[in-house]
Amino acid sequence: MDCPPGNSQDMDVPPVEGVAGGGTAYGWNDAGLHVSSSLKGSTDPTEVQTADLVHVWCIPSTANVGPQEVPRNLEPTNLLAARNERESVQIAIRPKVSWSGSSIAGIVQVQCCDLCSASGDRLIVGESVKLRRVVPILGVPDALVPLDLPINQITLQPGETSAVWLSIDVPNAQPPGLYEGEIIINAIKADTDSSTQCLGKAEKRQLFTELRNCLDAVEPIDGKPLDEVMERVKSATSSLKRALLSPSFSELFSDNGSVDMMDEDAISNLSVRVKLSLTVWDFVIPTTPSLPAVFGISDTVIEDRFGVEHGSSEWYNALEQHFKWLLQYRISPYFCRWGDSMRVLTYTSPWPADHPKSDEFFSDPRLAAYAVPHSPVVSRNEAAKDYLQKEVEILRTKSHWKKAYFYLWDEPLNMEQYESLCNLASGIHAYAPDARVLTTYYCGPGDAPLAPTPFESFLKVPKFLRPHTQIYCTSEWVFGNREDLVKDVISELQLENGEEWWTYVCMGPSDPHPNWHLGMRGTQHRAVMWRVWKEGGTGFLYWGANCYEKATVPSAEIRFRRGLPPGDGVLYYPGEVFSSSSQPVASLRLERILSGLQDFEYLKLYASRYGREEALGLLEKTGVYLGPERYTMEHMAIDMMRGDIFNACRSSSGS
Repeated sequence: MDCPPGNSQDMDVPPVEGVAGGGTAYGWNDAGLHVSSSLKGSTDPTEVQTADLVHVWCIPSTANVGPQEVPRNLEPTNLLAARNERESVQIAIRPKVSWSGSSIAGIVQVQCCDLCSASGDRLIVGESVKLRRVVPILGVPDALVPLDLPINQITLQPGETSAVWLSIDVPNAQPPGLYEGEIIINAIKADTDSSTQCLGKAEKRQLFTELRNCLDAVEPIDGKPLDEVMERVKSATSSLKRALLSPSFSELFSDNGSVDMMDEDAISNLSVRVKLSLTVWDFVIPTTPSLPAVFGISDTVIEDRFGVEHGSSEWYNALEQHFKWLLQYRISPYFCRWGDSMRVLTYTSPWPADHPKSDEFFSDPRLAAYAVPHSPVVSRNEAAKDYLQKEVEILRTKSHWKKAYFYLWDEPLNMEQYESLCNLASGIHAYAPDARVLTTYYCGPGDAPLAPTPFESFLKVPKFLRPHTQIYCTSEWVFGNREDLVKDVISELQLENGEEWWTYVCMGPSDPHPNWHLGMRGTQHRAVMWRVWKEGGTGFLYWGANCYEKATVPSAEIRFRRGLPPGDGVLYYPGEVFSSSSQPVASLRLERILSGLQDFEYLKLYASRYGREEALGLLEKTGVYLGPERYTMEHMAIDMMRGDIFNACRSSSGS
């Protein structure tokens, strides 16, 4: 089919920085787009190969795939993953021609299959293998909206590239080996969105009932008399017939009543098949993260958007959903409520310490650290002082107390704020001398300098705060590109007395330094954790994962907060913004945070075998990360580093 005037598919389109992978080596080449001449006059997708209608190719998870992403050749995708690791890749689809006869280019059907090993082990679709549609936010690819499995449909727009995010979660006990599978893509007619493609609720319920009746009839047959078994089989057969004869499948029947299924060879000839290979090796990513990465969740944002009253049963349920959902990203969540002058109430469990739910939260092995509130989360009759004493006395008897910390003040700026922080910490240490207080800061008190220069004053903060802080959490922005200054900070700490050095990012540092702002390169997002590992921090904090502008309807448009870089403080979205689902929707940036935290575990494993200096050498030799302005722009370096660790650390009996 010829392209209409003004919509030529042969036009070269330059990338958009931060949108089409600008600067990542994935967004641009000079190949251009070419329409197959064999398609002219033929637009029926059931009669031509899907490869003649669409470009399909694979792109690494660190690429930002925008609408002007230029096609490349489809090649088999080879991935590597440890057990308890998630590995991801993107599948890009771009129409060569329009075949729908409407304003859209056409519709493709995407089918996902299990990944299987030669020994018969499987990674199952819907459990380990998942697909999500990449959706732009402010024009930048970021939201990952779940797709129904195993089959889903995607609408393609003329002249635009769409992307699907494929994730493979490898269970802890998955046998090592080579797993292979494929994603099958077919162009389909636009009018095939019939009952077989989109069932109404009533039809779904009827079909579900028939299939459930069938299952109920045949499941409990062990030990039953033969006559009863025969009756159950007849009943199941009747249920299956009713299901197959329902209007939902009417289009699949030919005149003689037999199901009119497309021949498998025909499907094979017409489909585009994306070949996937995943090598699972014997290393198991620790269930409890080696690096405590504590991320804030605003409880007031949840209350406003979802209309739940503070302290109500709906409120507890909403917070629990967010907490459990974020654990899959190797993140230790805490809820936060901001007060005056950056005083902050932080808590990981909304329930008091003596509630069974708190013990459930704190004992979860996926949680590396938890925040303890210094005052009641939900108003009670008891005084704050009595509440704190009771909480601490209970928690100190628990084995998980070693995970506990108190985060009282965010970035104190003057002497009054520093003194208020010290007073709060003194009250805590009166009941628990071994309690850990965490303080974030990027400067000393501005109205009473601790040293002649701002940086020297910053270095003196630990001495000024001691013994009221145990975890000194500094902004990466302070160091600029001078990572050699890290040793000056560490030299001021009393590590032998249990003091710790953590770091954080927020609105700074800015490009080109690693951070999680919208539109930054994918490797720039992932590099945050490479930086943490190289600098030697023992923990990490991020101020907010859901801190978008106030809204009072779950499906309201997401607006980033004014005065902050786009994406700062927002790492996931309410599911209701994109569909009827209430399940949170992850961002690409959140997935890259997970990848970075998994890289941290790889480097830690390598260092445990060969020493930290060798691990630092590997990080630099492969070009993955040399400094905050010198890290890889291309994904290949990441694969090289991970491959070297795999080859050096796998057991002789492993994959």
